Amino acid sequence: MFERPQSGERAILVHASPQGTPDETEREEFVELAISAGAVVVDQLVSARKRPDPRYFIGRGKLDELRASIAQHDAELIISSAELSPSQERNLERQLKCRVLDRAGLILDIFAQRARSFEGKVQVELAQLRHLSTRLVRGWTHLERQKGGIGLRGPGETQLETDRRLLDRRIRQLHGRLQQVDSRRLMNRRNRERAEIPTVALVGYTNAGKSTLFNALTDAGVYVQDQLFATLDPTVRKLELPDNRKIVLADTVGFIRDLPHELIAAFRSTLTEAREADLILHLIDASDSNRWQRVRQVNSVLKQLDADHVPQIRVYNKIDKLDRTPRRANNRDGAGRAVWLSAATGEGIPLLLDAISDRLHRRTRHGIIHLDPSQGRQRAKLFELGAVLCEEPAEDGGWKLELKMTERDLRRFLKRENLPANTLKPIAESKVGPSAATATH
Repeated sequence: MFERPQSGERAILVHASPQGTPDETEREEFVELAISAGAVVVDQLVSARKRPDPRYFIGRGKLDELRASIAQHDAELIISSAELSPSQERNLERQLKCRVLDRAGLILDIFAQRARSFEGKVQVELAQLRHLSTRLVRGWTHLERQKGGIGLRGPGETQLETDRRLLDRRIRQLHGRLQQVDSRRLMNRRNRERAEIPTVALVGYTNAGKSTLFNALTDAGVYVQDQLFATLDPTVRKLELPDNRKIVLADTVGFIRDLPHELIAAFRSTLTEAREADLILHLIDASDSNRWQRVRQVNSVLKQLDADHVPQIRVYNKIDKLDRTPRRANNRDGAGRAVWLSAATGEGIPLLLDAISDRLHRRTRHGIIHLDPSQGRQRAKLFELGAVLCEEPAEDGGWKLELKMTERDLRRFLKRENLPANTLKPIAESKVGPSAATATH
């Protein structure tokens, strides 16, 4: 049985993909990931195999090439850009006599290095244990009790079963700790809602400049470095807008292509800041030639988090690299939908603050909501909010209400009352009839 060495960072990268040869952008990102983890890249191989080998993922010829490269460069670690099954990882280690890691394991290692807060460390450990639980395939046969022979017979469990039991126990402990953190976060959010302080979340592809922008807006002093996943721990700060209103700005972990499912699950409590936010600032590296693919990948993760319904302002950062001037683009309602700026130089930040203010406090929604007879409490709440323009009885005994209210108040009302996001219909779709009386309550 091959025993994995516990150290060694001289790595050979294997660029492979189930879809065939990875493109240049994917290869460059994979190299950056390896360097961010502290690996010394001594060689790179590209595998163009479209049908992965069930035993090794790569073909036998590429396996021989990899074995020769290990001997030539004295490599200690193989990192595959493709996701490897536990058996493929084990088979490769037996053949190559060195550690083998896939992209998910590499990202987990980076997160383990960067986590600083208690919550971040718990989340990373939980993600690692979930990943490890599928890879407990190296039974320590010398510790097993289920063998034949004098003194070795008995009902004892295998070391593999012991490991699984201990892992399950630790995972349950970590879940309990995260639930406590979730409770505190929920309490903080409720306090902000009672104080009517809106929350704005910063999201974006990793290394898009979120921490730089966060520091420029709040003077938070968050660690900034030109590397992937420079900061993991969420930071929340108050920010005063030009109209003297206060908001809470939350910095979240950066996203990346094919983010491991273990991380999405473990960091769900942290990323709740994005799902529960009143507005999302989607930061985009304007100098990145592949930015539209990055935008789609970020939106894909937001959809997994059920945060795709939250209003967005796209913030195109790093215009200083393109020699462009700051500008703002508005939607049909006149509210800001995109801002071009440089977080490093500060150019365009006033435009962003104005756009945030407009989206949070000035944009109104005008439409019709239909409430059934059992929703009298919701009807009364809308009158309390002063959102009802007029009302008429519906055929089912309920009410049709014509509403006009801010986007933020509408979203909070729908969320609090557990109503669908599309409950308010535009005036063009449904109109309170001419017989509607002026609302009184």
